[in-house]
Formats: sequence, C-alpha cells, structure tokens
Amino acid sequence: MSYETFTIDVDADGIALMTINIKDQTMNVWNEALMAEFPKFVEDFISNDDMKGLVIASGKDNGFMAGADLRMLEKTGGPVTKESFEQGFHLNKTLRALETGGHTVRQMQREGKKAKPVAAAIEGLALGGGLELALCCHHRVVADNPKLQLGLPEVLVGLLPGGGGTQRVPRLIGLQPAAMMITSGKSTNPKTAKAQGLIHEVVEAGTTINVAKAWVKDNVSGVLAPWDQKGFKVPGGAGSMNPNAVQFFVAANAMATKQSKNNFPAVKAIMSCLYEGTMLPMDTALRVETKYFMSLFQDPVAKNMIRTLFVNKQAAEKGAQRPQDAPTVELKTVGVLGAGLMGSGITYVTAQGGMNVIVLDRSMEDAQKAVAYAQERQDKRLKRGKSTQEKVDAFMARITPTDNYDDLKDVDLIIEAVFERPDVKADVIKKAEAVIGRNVVFASNTSTLPIGGLAKHSSRPDQFIGMHFFSPVERMPLLEIIPHDGTGDLALAAAFDYNKKIRKTPIVVKDVRGFFTNRVFPPYANEASLMVTEGVSMALIENCALNLGLPIGPLAVSDDTTQKLGYDIMTSTREEMGDKYVPSGTEEFMENMVVKWKRAGRRFGAGFYDYAEDGKRLGLWKGMTDHYPLAEQQPSPEEVTQRLMYAQLIPTAHCYAEGVVPDPQSADLGAIFGWGFPPWTGGPLSYIDTIGLQAFVDTADRLAQQYGARFTPPKSFRDMAESGKTLYGGAAPKSHA
Repeated sequence: MSYETFTIDVDADGIALMTINIKDQTMNVWNEALMAEFPKFVEDFISNDDMKGLVIASGKDNGFMAGADLRMLEKTGGPVTKESFEQGFHLNKTLRALETGGHTVRQMQREGKKAKPVAAAIEGLALGGGLELALCCHHRVVADNPKLQLGLPEVLVGLLPGGGGTQRVPRLIGLQPAAMMITSGKSTNPKTAKAQGLIHEVVEAGTTINVAKAWVKDNVSGVLAPWDQKGFKVPGGAGSMNPNAVQFFVAANAMATKQSKNNFPAVKAIMSCLYEGTMLPMDTALRVETKYFMSLFQDPVAKNMIRTLFVNKQAAEKGAQRPQDAPTVELKTVGVLGAGLMGSGITYVTAQGGMNVIVLDRSMEDAQKAVAYAQERQDKRLKRGKSTQEKVDAFMARITPTDNYDDLKDVDLIIEAVFERPDVKADVIKKAEAVIGRNVVFASNTSTLPIGGLAKHSSRPDQFIGMHFFSPVERMPLLEIIPHDGTGDLALAAAFDYNKKIRKTPIVVKDVRGFFTNRVFPPYANEASLMVTEGVSMALIENCALNLGLPIGPLAVSDDTTQKLGYDIMTSTREEMGDKYVPSGTEEFMENMVVKWKRAGRRFGAGFYDYAEDGKRLGLWKGMTDHYPLAEQQPSPEEVTQRLMYAQLIPTAHCYAEGVVPDPQSADLGAIFGWGFPPWTGGPLSYIDTIGLQAFVDTADRLAQQYGARFTPPKSFRDMAESGKTLYGGAAPKSHA
C-alpha cells in the first residue's frame, strides 16, 4: 500500500521505517491527509506479520512534527454530538491502537498479549500533536541538540493537547511537572526531557533512526506501555485519596486561577483532565481528554485565539499585505539614523536579522551608544550560555558606528529614528538622500508624525515609508508599516522584506496622526488617569486591568512609557492642530504630573508609582490622594473593568470604521502585539463580534451617557448591529463571561 503523506520501508529484519513528509508544507503537521492515511497504516501494521516493529521519523530537516494544522481545527465547532465526539476521538483511538497493538487491557494483562515495538526517531522539534505521536511510541530517541524543542503549546491558542498529552505526560513525569508543562505551553530541551523521564535516549544527531531501529529489533517479542502493566502508579501519586495529589491540586488550581484570571477555559480543562484522567484506566482517560478538548470548541476563546494568534498572525508574517508582484528587495546593509533608545534597538534587531548596520549619529561618541547597547545584550546572552564568544564577535562585527553621512552610500535601506520633531527629521532626510543610492528606500520611525508630511522633505517621496517600532524594540513583536498617499510598491515591498528578516508581526496602517496603536492606547491610559482624578483607587484600577488579562496595569505602563512622552505628544499635537485639537480631559493632570509634581515616569524616578534608584517598582504613590482624595463610594470592579475595556474597544472601532486599519485581522493583531490587549479575546474586534455588535453598541451608549462622548460608538457599527452583520462575517458566537 502506498501513501502520500509518508513512506514505509521494511528492512530485512522486518523493521518498518515510516518517514513522514507532508507535501507542500514546510513542517509536518496533522492535516486532513495525514489524519486519513495514518489510521489505515496502523490497521495494516497491527495485522501484517511481515512488519515486526516500527520506527517513526521525519523526512523534513527542520522538525519531527509541529502538531495539528490549526487551519483545519479552525473549521470545527458547534455543539458536541455523539458523532462529532467520535470524530474528535479518532486520533486518540488510533494512537492508542498503535500503543496496544490493537489489544484490550484485559488481553494484555490477563492473556499476556503484547504490542509490536514502536519507536520515535526525533531529529527536530516535536510540538503538540507531534510530541503526542512520539509519546504513544514505546521508545523515544532524540538528537542531542539543545535548540531542539519538545512541548505541548496548545494552551497558547486556547486548546489542550487532544492526542493523549494530558494523560501520558503525567503518567511519565508526575502531576506537578506535567501541569507546569501543559498549562504554560513552554517547551523543553532533550536533556531536560530525558532527566524528567519524558524521553528515553539522547544520541548524536543523525543517528536517531539507527538507534531506534536497534531498540525495536531487540524488542520484537513485544512490549507494553508502562500504564498497561499491572501495578502501574503515576509517579509521585494520583487519585482523590492520595495526600500528595490532593495537596497538589489544591495549590495548583489556586495558582492556575491566579495566572489565568479565569479568562482561559483551556487551563481549567487541562487541570480537569489531569485530575479525572489520572484516576482512570488509560482508555477511559483518553475519552475524558477528548470530552474536554471538544468542549473548548463550543467556547469562542479557542476559535478567536486560533484565528488571530495562528492563522492571521502567520499570514501577516508571510507578507499577506506585501505587493505580490514587486521583486524581492535584497537587504545586506541597513543605515540607521540615530543611536538613541529606539535607534539602538533597531540597530540590534537588524544585526540579529543577519544584516550589516551602519548606525549614524551627530558624533562618534553618540553613535557608539548603539554599539554599547548591542554589546550589553550580547554579553548577557554569553553569560547565560545562550551564545558563544565567536557568535558574539560575529554579531558585533556587523555593526559600524559613524558620524559621517558618506558612509551610508552603499546601504540598501535607511531607517531614521531621530528626535520626534519634524525639523530634525527633515534635516536627516535631506542629508541621507544626498548620498544613498537612487533606488534605496527611506523609512521613518515615528510614533505620531504623519508620514506624508515628512515625505515632503524627500526628493523621492514614492520611496518614503513609515515603520513604527515599539520599545524595547528587541522584545516588542509588532511593526506598524505606514505608507503615505504617494508611497510606491518598492517602498512597501522593502518594508516587508526587512520585516521578514527581523521576524516581527507586521500590519499596514493608514497615514494618520498616531497611526493605529497610538490612536488607541492613549485613550486607554487617559481613562485610567481620569478615574484617578475622580478618586477611584489606583490599586483597584491596576488590579482590574490585570484581571482582564492585560500584562501590566495602565498606570504602570504609563510610567514605563513615561508621562513625559505623553505630555510632549499632547503638547505638540495641540500646537500643530490648533483649533481642531479635541481635549482628552487629562491635560491639566498630565501637566501637574510632569511639570508641577515632577513625576514624569519610571525613567525619571517617579510617576504613579515610587521607584528605587535602580528603577525597581516599589509601590503606588500614596501622595496622589493629597491631590485627588479617594471617593467614599468606590465603583465596582465590574464597572472599572468595563471602562478600561471599552476605552480600548471604542477607539479601535473608530480606527476600523475610518480605515486606519484595513481589516479586523490587522486591528486584532495590532492590539494584542502592540500594547498587550488580552489575548484570550482574540483582539478587540474579535471580542466585539463575540459579545455581539448590539451588546457592544448598547454598552457604549450607556457609558457615553454616564462618562462622556468619548465612549460613543461609530455610526457604521450601529448600522451593522441593526442589520445583524458581524465584523468577521457569519453569526457571532455566544458571549464569554
């Protein structure tokens, strides 16, 4: 029998080698074709006496298997029926058949039946369903490569491992390490996995198949998985009466709730799988796992997370918005103008992307700041064992500081990151364009300044584009690409080709003041400030944001970005817009914080929080109540949470309605990766679809009536609500609490 997704070669000893190689895929995944063919082979393997054992390997150099094709899972959903449950259980059933040789536990334990030996030969990463395939094998041989990843990351897209991972992992390594691994989604390396007992052998790369075959040959008389043997017990204990297990679940459930804030149904489902499953026989436990796996598809959290964090993120990073007909722009050397915090970060990620960097500033002393910035971070990697001196030296050799514009004559791209003033930017644009090649694209990194206005200073406006990075550049995953009305395909293609090298998540946004993220984040931060002036407890505000799923409270993040920056942007915007400027209501408060009270942010040693000399956050500033006394009647946490949420939803909706972001996907990606909008929602527009447009409009109207016109929703959203339309199309799922 021949197969399309894998090949089968049987040697003279009867050892079959399955080499999985999914066509037209860069990585092996459980797609529809493999899901259809694999069970057929397992059935043949069990019954075919010519095959004495099996080794499973990959035909791809980059990995064993990366799990399930989430595009396939995205299509599933709806209520769980008997038919849909059996479909969901099909893979588990097949893997279990391979593990048992098709025998029942009774046959194995009472009649002495055994399974044919199966080994996994793992040369590259094995994640999700890929690791679960390996776990159902009786022996796991992994290449000695510290960069090789073994893990179950399903929780990161709102799911749980649905191929036996929640049952085999705790039976191999115990409840506590299994819970840590599965609920965090973090990967481990081969040596750590072997020490835990997750795998059996770590061998020299390139030898895994031979080692695996040798093990299979030595065990052709038959094998049993540990949990199919009489007297098996979960390492460390399990069961409702085991004191170790009881103590673990009491503490683990509390910790899981603290970390997830009950926003991630998958975490609760994983803990239920561990609790229930480890008290049951394996066959029943696997059905329990499938029950919880299927239940997650009834909740919009998983579908929204899969759509935004996998499907749309992957499409964006592959250049979905890049001009398809534009030729690839070769980028070997990039010129970076400005060696301040942003310029140094851009220099660092550019060198990290394998490109040479010529970083220019007013003096060599200033330009050297970018070199020092990179050296400090590379030295930390070296100290932690994440790099070698040779690699550090090679990295640093890619960075050349200069104060001479003539040194930019051979660059392939310019990225400007100088002070946020039009006159300063105009000066460096003219000086750089005087020496760079005619076809070189000029990109400006700016937080708020319209790109079209800056392009007026360029002699080649069609090759001028905005690229808005976020600080710290090496850690923040989003890149806003901003073409102005006159930007041509070359500039847009160059921006995407550069992004491909530095591996950010790019979105294309309209050329308006503040672009997308800086049109949405300030209203959110302002809402928190307004609540402070109303006498709302600062601790209540911060905790409500954290419980919502934001990585940091709005007051803390305002300190980190600094009130000084917000004040400067507000001041310059008011000056440039004149009578068209619309006050936010926080102007006096911001001036007091920055000018009067000298609490301009973390970098300046004081803000909403007090800080130690080393910048460590100490606690909320108690002196705030001297200026804004606490209200006797504090609002409910639900009301504060709703204000913080809608302070982000409303401006996002307006940006979409005004075409600042071209589609819901870009808005959702920009929000999650730009300022940390709660990922469990799938993004602000996914969240609006989830609760329903009518519910969104009704709540926005109530907030507008109570707190002000800033909560007024766009007319187009009101119209869509009345006509029953949704932002992503299709029927909106039920609300998530």
